[in-house]
Amino acid sequence: MKKEHLPEKICPVCGKPFKWRKKWKKDWENVKYCSKKCRRNK
Repeated sequence: MKKEHLPEKICPVCGKPFKWRKKWKKDWENVKYCSKKCRRNK
């Protein structure tokens, strides 16, 4: 898949969009935050 076609979500904490990453391949449906920092500040 090319970078411009990757799925994207909006982080509920910072409001910024973030794209799919290979490390989230198996758990993309449950990913809510763009970073560990946002997860801590929920």
